[in-house]
Amino acid sequence: MPREIITLQLGQCGNQIGFEFWKQLCAEHGISPEGIVEEFATEGTDRKDVFFYQADDEHYIPRAVLLDLEPRVIHSILNSPYAKLYNPENIYLSEHGGGAGNNWASGFSQGEKIHEDIFDIIDREADGSDSLEGFVLCHSIAGGTGSGLGSYLLERLNDRYPKKLVQTYSVFPNQDEMSDVVVQPYNSLLTLKRLTQNADCVVVLDNTALNRIATDRLHIQNPSFSQINQLVSTIMSASTTTLRYPGYMNNDLIGLIASLIPTPRLHFLMTGYTPLTTDQSVASVRKTTVLDVMRRLLQPKNVMVSTGRDRQTNHCYIAILNIIQGEVDPTQVHKSLQRIRERKLANFIPWGPASIQVALSRKSPYLPSAHRVSGLMMANHTSISSHSPALGP
Repeated sequence: MPREIITLQLGQCGNQIGFEFWKQLCAEHGISPEGIVEEFATEGTDRKDVFFYQADDEHYIPRAVLLDLEPRVIHSILNSPYAKLYNPENIYLSEHGGGAGNNWASGFSQGEKIHEDIFDIIDREADGSDSLEGFVLCHSIAGGTGSGLGSYLLERLNDRYPKKLVQTYSVFPNQDEMSDVVVQPYNSLLTLKRLTQNADCVVVLDNTALNRIATDRLHIQNPSFSQINQLVSTIMSASTTTLRYPGYMNNDLIGLIASLIPTPRLHFLMTGYTPLTTDQSVASVRKTTVLDVMRRLLQPKNVMVSTGRDRQTNHCYIAILNIIQGEVDPTQVHKSLQRIRERKLANFIPWGPASIQVALSRKSPYLPSAHRVSGLMMANHTSISSHSPALGP
């Protein structure tokens, strides 16, 4: 039985990331921008119903709720080719449309006023699921809507659905640059408290690292928001691939994150992905083997979080899960793990199992792939505490 997941997109950043995520899922499952299954999509081995449901006219509709306090981004989505994909009843725009003014308190207090309208939408989606597993929240912690309204929703979701998982994809602000938003540190700190107390798993995405990867790895001189968001959508789709192309293990969300989180509050995860390619730079990585992919995933330059990993040697891994996509022989995985252990490429905490867990997944049959094997790393690493003082001891 599918364990459905409802995606909540909050604010400018959350909706832009979510838009790229749904574009990616449609491409991977052979669904057109209007929600119709393409004629070539005849392989029925994928589970579309984890993230989509079928309307009466057999269109596939995302289990997504789009929320914003100002209309600009949602209007751009509704003017895109994917406008007919979404359920219009699942889009909530604040009546006055003034936004939260990059102010956490404004977003939080507006959440209190409009929570009945929002939870009408969320409850309807939840009631339409056979076996709801949880919620995925996309937002930024630096603005007003993503941080303030996001914090309010996290608290209410815990009260209303205490047994459902809440995973977030949280975009952290640039550390190196001065922000235009004076109150950004306050927004971040107030949101971090809710992420610590009310979320089951937080995937940390860091603008600094995403910009660095786009510049260094993809050779894009001045990466646009859209290109950065495509990187995030790659991470999101790869981290859900075992749910959508199920195997014997890791075919639900709890199975994925349970192995990564030893105690409830140690739930801030970093991710890495390889090989990253744009259409122009397909040939930059010539050959991919399982060992090559797993070794690259441990390199700081492929990790989507800029922390002190490369400078401070006393940090170590708490847990690692590698999702390897492609036609892979399990014996190659064992050999690769042995090689990594022999070379001591990953330094683990002394009080936990010092092993990399591996989930194997198929690739989408509908997307042409330049590489035989690709991999995503989800890791719980102690250096995440250096990313923000609030995550430290």
